[in-house]
Amino acid sequence: MAAVRLFVSLLICLCAYYFYSEETVSADMVRGKRVLVTGSSTGIGEQVAYEFSRLGAHVILTARRKQQLKQVAKKCLALGASSAGHVVADMSNLTAAQKIVEDVRDRLGGLDYLVLNHVGGSGQFGPFKGDMAAVTSSMTINFLSYVQLTASALTMLRESQGSIVVVSSLSGRIGGPFTLAYNAAKFALEGFYSSLRRELRLQQTNVSVTIAVLGYINTDNAVKKVGDKIRMAANPKEECAQKIVQAGVLRQPEVFYPYWSLKPLLLFKEWMPGLIETLLDKSYILENIL
Repeated sequence: MAAVRLFVSLLICLCAYYFYSEETVSADMVRGKRVLVTGSSTGIGEQVAYEFSRLGAHVILTARRKQQLKQVAKKCLALGASSAGHVVADMSNLTAAQKIVEDVRDRLGGLDYLVLNHVGGSGQFGPFKGDMAAVTSSMTINFLSYVQLTASALTMLRESQGSIVVVSSLSGRIGGPFTLAYNAAKFALEGFYSSLRRELRLQQTNVSVTIAVLGYINTDNAVKKVGDKIRMAANPKEECAQKIVQAGVLRQPEVFYPYWSLKPLLLFKEWMPGLIETLLDKSYILENIL
């Protein structure tokens, strides 16, 4: 009976959270807002830029590939963006990350949404063999550049009472084998931005921090790296971007996508961490090794 009551309570809590997160976002809430989206030449970042464009925002795109950025910016304007520009930058260079924010200030005069989404590093899928260059590369691009962008943009975000949206993943909550450098960066993101949220709240600073915890999404990068390593189906990047933008605009502290497969798993991990890790490891062995 106790187990049934626990299950019902859990189900009620999950449903309440899910339907709360389904609150709608209107164009009036976003039109004219200034948005910087990193990693926006493709994948989730590209789709996030399109979502903000449909809502009438001013969008600035950044990534390494100039031609792709120009094409995305053109589509942003066609979708309804108030303006769309781009800055070519390599996030392995923290000085370049700082300069992006300076460019945004010069072009738009301020910033309302900082969407941190880019990913990179030299590490490959496979066992850790002591390659410190891969760890350093991953931490620089997937963590330190996020912090640098945030530090550079924080004054503008305080002025606008804006929002920071951080794209993380299940790897930052549970971890897993064979992507250790990437996992470490995601764990660092979770720790830094969860702490920053609390610090801003204690300082009574009206800047929201939203962390997006994502599963397997059908981006080119994800499919290329692990598509032949796992059997689960990838989730659509378009719907993922919608959920991220919705959570950021509504200033929610967290968003999970896909919700019904991630949130229960994370709750059970808190209660039975050893069991969940054992099941995940056995699942990997059965699907990929045996």
